[in-house]
Parts: sequence; C-alpha cells; structure tokens
Amino acid sequence: MWQKKTMDNLTADEFYQTLKLRIDTFVVEQNRIYHELDENDPKAIHVFYQESEKHPALAYARVFENGDHITFGRVVTAPESRGTGLGNQLMTQILAVCQENWPGQAIEIESQEQVVGFYEKFGFTPIGQPFIFEGTPHVTMRREAK
Repeated sequence: MWQKKTMDNLTADEFYQTLKLRIDTFVVEQNRIYHELDENDPKAIHVFYQESEKHPALAYARVFENGDHITFGRVVTAPESRGTGLGNQLMTQILAVCQENWPGQAIEIESQEQVVGFYEKFGFTPIGQPFIFEGTPHVTMRREAK
C-alpha cells in the first residue's frame, strides 16, 4: 500500500521502517558513513510502500522544495523488491507528489552516478559535471516543468 505523509503524520513505526530501509541501503549496503537524518526530513513528503502496516517498508523516497526547484532523494527499494518494477512505481508516485504539490515547477536531483539511466527514463537530463557527495559519485539531473 502506497503512503504519502509529512513527518507530522508518520507513525513511529512508519518512520522506523522507512529509516531502517534508508540506513540498511545507504549506510550499511553502500558502506558510507554519514548522517542519514538531516534537516530535510521534517519538511519532506515521505513516499513509501508497505504490503501492510505490519510489514517492513519495501520502497521509499522523500520529496521537498529546495530553493527555486523541487527535489527528491533517498530513493530506495529493498533488496528483495529490486527488479520487480517497484522502483518504476515509486518514481510514478514521486512525480505525482511533485505535480500535486508543486505543479509546473522544475525538479532537480542529485543522482548517484550508477542510476542516471534510470532517471533518464523519466525525463531527467544530466547537467554539470559529476561530483562526489558523501563519498559516492553523483550527477545533478533536471526535469523541466511540464
């Protein structure tokens, strides 16, 4: 079941499940030491998928306004869900949140270099030069307002 909630509306269990997925992936699996929680969590709309309230989060992203554009990040699917199409569904949910909350605004993201092709399928174009963020190569990508 897809959920779209602000921090104030997340239950403690939902926040735990989504944070666990984020840490398991971006800190443990990718072997990166950094602060996973930051000042963007309280202002974001958290988009996630759980089969039921009692199950772990299988997909997650957060969407928020950042200056003159909309952005999203922490895009992740659980290892057992990869290759099932859940990532494509997640992107559809993210773009719907952007359209519902910030219609007509450009979206700019910082993509890990290895998933640039995934975002290109959804209309994002690389801009600028690759850079290192938290020890991982990233590329800024932009999707113009529609």
